[in-house]
Amino acid sequence: MTGNLHPLAGIYAAALTPLNTDFSPDLEAVSPFLCFLAEHGCHGALLLGTTGEGPSFSPAERKALMSAALGVRQDHPDFRLLAGTGTPSLQETIDLTRVAFDLGFNGVVVLPPYYYRNASEGGLFVWFDLIIKKAVPDGRYLLGYHIPGITGIGFSLEFLARLKDNHPEKFAGIKDSSHEVDYALALGARFEKDLLVLNGIDTYFQLGMDAGAQGCVTAPANLFSRELREIWDRYQQGTDPSPMQAHVSMIREVLERYLPFPPILKALFSRFYSYPRWSVRPPLLPVSEATEIQAANELAEII
Repeated sequence: MTGNLHPLAGIYAAALTPLNTDFSPDLEAVSPFLCFLAEHGCHGALLLGTTGEGPSFSPAERKALMSAALGVRQDHPDFRLLAGTGTPSLQETIDLTRVAFDLGFNGVVVLPPYYYRNASEGGLFVWFDLIIKKAVPDGRYLLGYHIPGITGIGFSLEFLARLKDNHPEKFAGIKDSSHEVDYALALGARFEKDLLVLNGIDTYFQLGMDAGAQGCVTAPANLFSRELREIWDRYQQGTDPSPMQAHVSMIREVLERYLPFPPILKALFSRFYSYPRWSVRPPLLPVSEATEIQAANELAEII
């Protein structure tokens, strides 16, 4: 892939959220953590996504975390910031999206309203259409978050085409965390580069780019963003990224044996990089020391 890249194309970590032992956000740790990601190859980070435990935080907490994230730009002014702002509430989603853009975030990644899983596609269009009209300013971008295994709601190609036709600039595209190869290929066949696709599954990163994806937003990027950046750089240079893709796929395979991601990634991040071991917010629970050691040993055999 060369040329004609979307302004948001690149490597993003689905960032962990630093938490204190009382489960409150560790706001002072946010900016240094994002600087770490910038220095390890990330073009940007998605805050408050699935890996960031986004739905576990109140609107006030989300605003505080987004505000704390701005500190990364003191040392890395071009670091891109995306925020997960989707909730089942239309007005709350509009409000959070406005907050993100008022703070200077580059884009938002919005879950569908997952409570009413039987709502019509027409209703889903109205929901996203209103968010874009009311909360997304010129020069900023909204991406839908396609993760039907979690939300129970997916985005059809026809739905995406309708949103793109009505909002050709502000509706940038989707974060595709579907684990569905056929869907990734269908996106490429239908839209090519007209729709920004950020792949959410490391295993399919090269395949996704072959199909027209322009980057990734993944949980393992918290630990292994340099490897993902090498795949990206090689692809842009026209050289074969397959060896590193195979390596990254093995890493992902190991980590997926320890789902959900936030507890194991926080434990391993602390172990590998000598950071504090951040808490996870209930209903998630921390992994045991034995589980942490087992996962670390499995990864050591690969890396």
